[in-house]
This record gives sequence, structure tokens and C-alpha cells, in this order.
Amino acid sequence: MAERERVHSDHAPKAIGPYVQAIKSGNLVFASGQIPLDPATGKLVDGDIRVQTTRVLENLAAVMRAAGTDLHRAVRCTVYLADMTDFPAMNEVYGTFFGDPPPSRSTVEVRRLPRDARIEIDVIALA
Repeated sequence: MAERERVHSDHAPKAIGPYVQAIKSGNLVFASGQIPLDPATGKLVDGDIRVQTTRVLENLAAVMRAAGTDLHRAVRCTVYLADMTDFPAMNEVYGTFFGDPPPSRSTVEVRRLPRDARIEIDVIALA
């Protein structure tokens, strides 16, 4: 049975519930969904979907670094949007954070996200 290792970065927001930033198991890293929280203050960042997407992906990049990997090794992402009209702007920012080929991805509109964020993203990456 594969061991599970907790991954933590001080450069990403602390978990706000009974979960961890990520779990490393075997050759995979499973990052919990990140919302656009400033890791220094724990507060939602001000700004449009571009600003919020950037913050989310910066948080995920920090978690990946703590796991010894990076977003270029991501194999799967799920993007949750509070409003699908934000998709084009989110997609523009999202594309700058991943290598070629980008990871597989699903994007879904949800009714509500924690702290009324406009976006949440989770990632599975190679360790």
C-alpha cells in the first residue's frame, strides 16, 4: 500500500477545514482545491477573475514546490467557476501557468464557493 505524505507550504494559505494543502502518494501529488486567498493574510484577494485566477495558481504553484514538483508536471485539473462568463478571462491566465502539453481539465460552474470566491482549482501532478 502506498504511503501518504502531508504536503505543506507557508507560501500558500493554510487549510480552512479538516484537510491538507496536498497529499503526496507514490509518484503523484493531489492538491486540494485552492481559492484566491492571500497566504499572508488569509483573506480573499480583491480584484477580477484574472487577479483571482492568478492568486489561485500562485498558491497551487507554492504547494507543488513544497511537494518537490511544479505545475508543468500537472496531469489533471478541475476548475470551479461561480460564473461561466468568467471562463475566457480565467482561461487566458490559466494558460500561462502550465507547460506543453497542458494537463487534462474539467471546468464547471458551481452555485457557490467557499468565502464566495469566484474560482477554485484543484490539481493532480506527477511528483
